[in-house]
This record gives sequence, C-alpha cells and structure tokens, in this order.
Amino acid sequence: MTRTGWLLTAAVAALYFLHQDIWFWDQARPLVFGFLPIGFFYHAVYSLAAAALMWALIRLAWPAHLEAEAETASAPEPGGPPAAPGESEERR
Repeated sequence: MTRTGWLLTAAVAALYFLHQDIWFWDQARPLVFGFLPIGFFYHAVYSLAAAALMWALIRLAWPAHLEAEAETASAPEPGGPPAAPGESEERR
C-alpha cells in the first residue's frame, strides 16, 4: 500500500473514532455563537470533515483502471451502425 493509502486509511479510522463523541453526551453548554449547543456544532464540523475526507478518497484513491475497463467494455464496436437517440446497446 502506498503512503497516501496509509494516510487515507488512518484518516478514515480517526474519523470513525471521532464520531463516537462520548465527551459531549451530557453537555448542552457552552453555546457556540451564543445559540448552538456544543454537541450539534461538533456534528456539523464532523460532517464537513467527513465530506472533505470523502472528496479526498475519491480524488486520491479512486480505482481509475476499473473505470477505464468499464468505458472500453461499453464502447460501441468500430464500424457498427450508430445508435438511434434513446436506443440502448442491447437493442442494436
């Protein structure tokens, strides 16, 4: 596994651990921005971190070779008749 793979794996494990937020279960204070309970704010920030990690996983660890295989498998045969608009590959 590459160094990037290890870092992404560690980030997923860390985010999984941080999701178990036992430290804010019994607290409603302090209020963030004067109205937002700390637990709710924590989960809002956690959701942004999870979205950023998912972006990084897709950007850095997406299996491009599988996508290339799928694209070549679904490409029409050279010299074959062009598909009519709305016609599926199976009907040709």
